[in-house]
Amino acid sequence: MDFTPSEEQAAAQGLAARIFGDVSTHERLVAAGTGTDAGLWKELCTAGLPGAVEDIGLLGLVLLLEEQGRATAQVPLAVTCVYGILAVAEHGTAEQRERLLPGLRDGTAVATGAFPARGGVKAVEGALYGVVPWVPWLRDATQVLVADAEREVWIVEAGAPGVTVVPVETTAPWSAGRLVLDGVRGESLGTGPGACAAVLAASRTAFAGLQAGVCACSLARAVQHTSTREQFGRPLSTNQGVLLRAADAHMDTEAIRVTAYEAAWRRDQQLDYAAQALTAAWWASEAGRRVVHAGQHLHGGTGADLDHPVHRHFLWGRQLDAYLGCGAELLEELGRLIGSGRTEGTS
Repeated sequence: MDFTPSEEQAAAQGLAARIFGDVSTHERLVAAGTGTDAGLWKELCTAGLPGAVEDIGLLGLVLLLEEQGRATAQVPLAVTCVYGILAVAEHGTAEQRERLLPGLRDGTAVATGAFPARGGVKAVEGALYGVVPWVPWLRDATQVLVADAEREVWIVEAGAPGVTVVPVETTAPWSAGRLVLDGVRGESLGTGPGACAAVLAASRTAFAGLQAGVCACSLARAVQHTSTREQFGRPLSTNQGVLLRAADAHMDTEAIRVTAYEAAWRRDQQLDYAAQALTAAWWASEAGRRVVHAGQHLHGGTGADLDHPVHRHFLWGRQLDAYLGCGAELLEELGRLIGSGRTEGTS
């Protein structure tokens, strides 16, 4: 295994870091409130970062999402890439790729996904019925990837007859919405089997990368705070309890990162990665929660300030903890996969 980024991946990550660092400032995030930063999204698309994912793969996307997580940038990068560009490029028909990918690449179209399938949507002769309680960035989406109760994947136009989007405020400001489907005609994604499991595995890996960035910046803020804040004439960072808490958070963050890298690398190398994607998601859920709690606690009373930047990382970390499966749920799924002896594939 070699997780060293290629020249193209490193260049894309560097560009993303610069754009997020320059544009997604604390002041701009405060001004954006709970909505999407349309100006930042336009700048990312103008730079060609969403479209680059086809070339830099899932590992490249994980690297980009790390940078987004550090900045807690409110843009639909993860969902458009994993539920749109990668899903259509891998599973769509030639006609679907030709029709859908150009808009997703240049940002004129935004995709999201109603995942994972938990029996909330049923397909009756190609018409979809059901409710998905919340879907990230649904208020921005032009198309939604919907998994039904039978794990078939459908492409649904957000403005199609029979689709109702009800705004929902979640822990993190992800422009989420409740998706109500009442007889909407869906378009099947591709023709081959296994699309649902493959898209879910890719999305879990991608969002683990996003969590790695959230945790890394939360910890960095805590280190900076405890290194400059003094108590009894010395920095808080000299306290053994603080050092141990920060060290544990660092190890947890690295575990999230390396497991996300492994799953993404295996996918890009066309190797089986079902178990690795679940492992990355489990670390993102369990360890991610620990890290953002530590980041807030190490700020002491400052961490209780809802307007402090570290609190935003706390909110994102908690949202990512539950998205696509909480720790116990993921561990149970991984146990069933290993117990069945079918650790190959993404089903």
